[in-house]
Amino acid sequence: MSQEAATTTRWWWVRHAPVTSEGGRIYGAGDPPADVSDVESFSGLARLLPRDAVWVTSHLQRTHQTMAAVGAAGYPLPEVGTQGVEIDLGEQSFGELQGRPRHEIFATVEFQRHRFWLTAPEVAPPGGESFQDLLGRVTPVVERLTHEYARRDVICVAHGGTIRAALAHALDIPAAKALHFQIDNLSVTRIDHHPAEENWPDPAWQVVMVNRRPR
Repeated sequence: MSQEAATTTRWWWVRHAPVTSEGGRIYGAGDPPADVSDVESFSGLARLLPRDAVWVTSHLQRTHQTMAAVGAAGYPLPEVGTQGVEIDLGEQSFGELQGRPRHEIFATVEFQRHRFWLTAPEVAPPGGESFQDLLGRVTPVVERLTHEYARRDVICVAHGGTIRAALAHALDIPAAKALHFQIDNLSVTRIDHHPAEENWPDPAWQVVMVNRRPR
């Protein structure tokens, strides 16, 4: 680990590979497979991501498939079964909206939307959860794993909503503001946690990069 990382916990958030099998329908917390055919991007991730890292994924198969594709591109993954799987890092559930065409939802006036998200942050679709709910379940996991893996590199393959929630937590900004971040498939967002020190009595989060596409 570099000198820079010696006293920090570095989170490397990777959004999963794209889902192309849903025909433009909302999948949210559903479990469709990922398209892992972009070999060039996976090779870039294998070069960019740090070695000797802790790997964490959500429970959804598209994150596992993305992790495996990074390994196939040359990254030495940990042994099978040693990486962490965290259900609470899964994508926001859009409830009854899942399975409906995106263009139909974008045109509807049946519920309040955010300009850059399917729903306003405080709005839970029927049978689903709000982005604020997502933030509420992601934050404890981030805090717990930051403590558990202090001063380590943590590579987390997750989802667009999950990564925006992590940014909201790190920057201590309203959920609605976090939805303004663009998080592309296979992009990397790095957020460092700095512990309290003699001259800095409070721990602090630092956003190092957002939505970087590896090439």
